[in-house]
Amino acid sequence: MDPFNNFSGLVVPLDRSNVDTDAIIPKQFLKSIKRSGFGPNLFDEWRYLDRGEPGVDCAGRPLNEEFILNEARYQGASILLARENFGCGSSREHAPWALEDYGFKVIIAPSYADIFFNNCFKNGIWPIVLPAEVMDGLFELASRDEPMQIEVDLKAQQLVVGDAIIDVEIDSFRKHCLINGLDDIGLTLQHVDDIKAYEAQRRQQAPWLFT
Repeated sequence: MDPFNNFSGLVVPLDRSNVDTDAIIPKQFLKSIKRSGFGPNLFDEWRYLDRGEPGVDCAGRPLNEEFILNEARYQGASILLARENFGCGSSREHAPWALEDYGFKVIIAPSYADIFFNNCFKNGIWPIVLPAEVMDGLFELASRDEPMQIEVDLKAQQLVVGDAIIDVEIDSFRKHCLINGLDDIGLTLQHVDDIKAYEAQRRQQAPWLFT
């Protein structure tokens, strides 16, 4: 995955609690495991007025103009505000794939479902946890007519909102992985020389395993 770089991004407020993974990416889109191409179907049942199907071009589908992601002022958003228990439901990794493919790099919420929270880190998304009262203030700012930008500084573990600085907690190992673009495969490949040495040794010790 790509390294996580500091950036300034447009914020979109999704003011709903208990958003489950089937709402994030409906079950009919789980047939593919390519990790890409899911962005147009993010929140599919909320963004469109018809039922989405895999392989269907979304460009001509009727939009739900009342859904916040379809509002013109939020186009190009890369930071998602959410309410408590975001990403609940099934453990599908397609949910962070869809969010990342749409363009979201950061999610900010009071709490997340555990598996979804872990899957975000493994796919280059930083899921930030902030207290509910802080989230209320961010939602109020993001809902104004003027577009809201947040500067995201992973190295300093800070969010800059106007003149305010919000300190953010993150596990040091997860921070290291995001900054260096390391998913589980990337972490394993850091030990590729040791893996090759072990395999060579096993070929000598048990050659019948490699026939």
